Order: sequence, then structure tokens, then C-alpha cells
Amino acid sequence: MLKGKKIVIGVTGGIAVYKAVDIVSRLKKLGAEVNVIMTKAATEFVTPLTFQSLSHNPVVVDMFGKAHYWDVEHISLADKADLMLIAPATANIIGKIANGIADDMLSTTIMATKAKVVLSPAMNVNMYNNPIFQENLSYLKEKGYKVIEADAGYLACGYEGRGRLPDPEEIVNNAVAYLLAQEEDLKGKRIMITAGGTREELDPVRYLGNNSSGKMGYSLARMAKARGADVTLVSASTELSPPKGVDIIIAQSASHMYKEVLENREGQDAIIMAAAVADYRPKRRLDSKLKKKEGPLSLELDRTEDILASLGKDKKDQVLVGFAAESDNIIENAESKLKRKKADLIVANDISKDDTGFSSDSNQVVIISEDKEVEIPKSNKLVIADKILDQLNILL
Repeated sequence: MLKGKKIVIGVTGGIAVYKAVDIVSRLKKLGAEVNVIMTKAATEFVTPLTFQSLSHNPVVVDMFGKAHYWDVEHISLADKADLMLIAPATANIIGKIANGIADDMLSTTIMATKAKVVLSPAMNVNMYNNPIFQENLSYLKEKGYKVIEADAGYLACGYEGRGRLPDPEEIVNNAVAYLLAQEEDLKGKRIMITAGGTREELDPVRYLGNNSSGKMGYSLARMAKARGADVTLVSASTELSPPKGVDIIIAQSASHMYKEVLENREGQDAIIMAAAVADYRPKRRLDSKLKKKEGPLSLELDRTEDILASLGKDKKDQVLVGFAAESDNIIENAESKLKRKKADLIVANDISKDDTGFSSDSNQVVIISEDKEVEIPKSNKLVIADKILDQLNILL
């Protein structure tokens, strides 16, 4: 996925350094060339040898240490980077960047690079809430630095609140989205995306559902945000971490999602229906658990609301994108859906394959419009999301 891409990871001193080890490992597995720059404080938590073993590259710490390249080292790393990711980013390094201070290898390299710089702050909650730190962070956002917001929860210092470094998977997904986004070509656009599989309750403990993981919808939300859009994500059941920087609305059932989508569609430039919405629900939801009995059980089902068709019927100058998860006659069924639902694009994928769709990190789709078909070969879902947004942007 990231073959040929060069990512420089900046690691600063904090207990969250251990998560940076996983971040480097994940980026290497995606095919990226990774170089690590550590501050001296960071080496008190994890040794440079750990990062060298995982990145397969020398780790740089000292401005005046032994050179690993023939040219000026901080300039070499600054020039080669397609992306710089600082994780964890302490209040100290963020303060240095905001004030133009370059007094060690990491801050000097950041000052010298023209690559996109992504910051993932991690610190004590009181430091995080300090107005000076918040002013520094806001200033860097205004200057074009990308920020993966800190999580809230129990911190290593014993406090509770915001300041925890997000899970490595979340950081990598956001960093890759920023890397793939060539420019903020969706800036000023409002996009609503649905994701996950709805649950239609039978009784207090059982429901009718499907195998959707929500990964495709969440990847679309991340990529749309990375490309500058204001994103609203209407999410059904999923075990995924919410993408950073998007507005989240939880809607577990088809009827709940129908209500939220229609209530929030006003002012949206595009709506992408990536959720796997159940076609049927139990006719009657039982108030107590259904007891097991001898013999077969019959359930009476009702049709759920058709959200995509409702949006198409009363389209309000919006680009409407639907998904067609099919097991046979993929193109024919998708073309039929495009016409019946009055959508602008249908993204068709084959759910019968084991290595794409649903819980997989990869997908293989055909994007169908009224006048063309664009086939996207098997790729990571963030790459697929980026290609879908390319086609969407043509229509905006």
C-alpha cells in the first residue's frame, strides 16, 4: 500500500513512547520506508536499538553524533520525507515548533522539511488543557500542521482526562489518510457518510444483523476529513475507533439511521451510504427474552425503510453515492440499483470473496455512474476510499 513512500517518525519523551514502537511496525508492514528520530528524553523510555530493529534504518538522536549519510543529516531526512509523524508529541516539541525553535535533531528536521507534518499529542491532562499549549496547537493548525487529537481516559500519571495517545492503529490510519490526500480539494464541502451494520432487535438479547465491520465507511470518513471536508459520520454497530475530527452520530437500527440521515441531510453537498442497512426487521420486538421451545421457530418480518431510495426520491442538489454488496451479477445489479435509487454513483463489490469486503482491510470495487465504470483493483480500504472521493469530487 505504501511501497515507495518515505515516512519520518519523530518520537519525543513520554510514557506513550511504547506505542510508537507499534506505529513503526505497522507502517513497515504497509510497505513504507521508515526513519526514526528520537529526542534524548525519548531514549529514557525505549532504546534506539528497538526502533532500528523495526525500521531497518539507523535511528538519529544526536545533532552531532556519527553521521549515517553523506549529506547534512537533518536536511537529508527533511528532504526525503513524504510525511513526518510526531508520536507522541509532547507539549515541549509542540511549543518549540510553534515558536520556531530548532535546537535538536527532531525540531531542526521539522523546521527544514516541506513535507506534511502530523502531530499526535500526548501528555498530562493539566498540561493538555493549559491555555499556552492550546494556543500553540491552534496556531500550528492554522499554519497547516495536521493534528490527531488526543484521547480522553485514564492516564499513566494517575489523572483522568484528555491527553492520552490514541491507539497505534488509529494513528496509522489517520497518518496514511493524510499521506494519501494530495491536497485539501474538498475544503468547504460538507459530506455525510453512513457506516457499519444495523441491528434489528428481536428481544432484549437478540437481533438480526450482518457481517459489516464499518471499515469502508470509516475509511471514507477519514479520507474525506484529510481532504478538507466537514464530515458527519452516521455509524451503526462497529468495534472501530471513531475517526478523529469528524462529527459522530450513533444509529444502531435501520429506522434510527433513516431518521438521523434525513434530519441531517440539509446543507450536505454529498451523502455516501456505505452502511449495510438491514432489509428486514422483526415485525414485533419482544419485551422479554424469547424462550427456546421444541420444534422450528417462525419469525414474521417487515421491510425496513429504504434510506437510499428516500434520498434519491427527494434529492436536494446533492451528490448521492450508494453501495451494492453483491454475490452474483455484480455489474448488472449495481446498474439497476443506480437507476432505481436515483443515485449518482454506485460502488459495487463482490462479497463472496474471502480477502475483500466486510471485515477485511482490503476491498475491490467498481464505481458505476450513468456514463462510465471505474474499476479499482484490490487495495487497502483507505486507497479505495480515496478513489471513490476522486469520482465524487468530479460531480461536486
